[in-house]
Amino acid sequence: MNTPYPVTLTHPDVTQLDQQFAPLSATERVEIALEQCPGVHVLSSSFGAQSAVSLHLLNTVAPGIPVVLIDTGYLFEATYRFVEVMVERLDLNLQVYANPVTPARQEALYGQRWTQGLDGLEQYNRDNKVQPMHRALSELGAGTWFTGLRRDQATTRKDTPFVQVTDDGVYKVAPLADWGDRDVHQYLQAHALPYHPLWHEGYISIGDVHSTKSIYEVDSVEQTRFFGLKRECGLHE
Repeated sequence: MNTPYPVTLTHPDVTQLDQQFAPLSATERVEIALEQCPGVHVLSSSFGAQSAVSLHLLNTVAPGIPVVLIDTGYLFEATYRFVEVMVERLDLNLQVYANPVTPARQEALYGQRWTQGLDGLEQYNRDNKVQPMHRALSELGAGTWFTGLRRDQATTRKDTPFVQVTDDGVYKVAPLADWGDRDVHQYLQAHALPYHPLWHEGYISIGDVHSTKSIYEVDSVEQTRFFGLKRECGLHE
C-alpha cells in the first residue's frame, strides 16, 4: 500500500518503547513510533470534545495519515458538521467505517438495543463500533494504531500505556496518555484549534446522541455515557 509517510516493518519491544516514551514530548513519541513501529500507521478519532489535538498533531508529523472515523449513524448533528470542518481545515485523509447493516434495519430487527440494559449496549457497541474498527485496521493493513486516549479521561483509562499491542498484533500508541485538560487547552490555543461545539454545552465525552448526556444532566462524570452502566464502548477495553 502506498502511503505519503514512512512505513516500517520493525517490531520493537513494547515494554522498552513504553518506558522510552515516558519523558518525551507527544511530538517526539509520534516521531519515534512512526520510525520504529510497524506500518501502515493509522489514527482513529471519534471527533469528540478535544479531538482536534490528536488530529492536528498526527497530521502535522505524518501528513496524509489515514484517519478512521467509526460512524454508527447516531452521531450528533454537531459531530457530523465538526468532522467536515476539521477535514477541510487540516486536509485529513478521512476513512469512514460503519456496520453494513443500516441503523434503520438494525432497529427493525433488534429494537433500540441501547435501551435493553448492559447486554443490549454490549451487542450494539460490538456491532457498530468494535467490528467496524477491526475491519478498518484489517482493510487498511494497519500495523500501528494511534489514538487520543488520555489517562485522565476516565477511571477505566487511568493505566493507559503509551504503547501496547492488541490481540491482533497491532501496535496501539497513545502519545497523549499523560496529558491533562490544561495541556489540551494550551495546545488548542497555541494552534488556534477548536473544541467540539458541544463542549461548551457541558458535553465532556461525546458519542452517540442516544447514550450521551451533558454533565449538567447527570450526577457524575461516569453517567455522561451509556446511562452510567459502563464507560467504554469496547474499542479501548
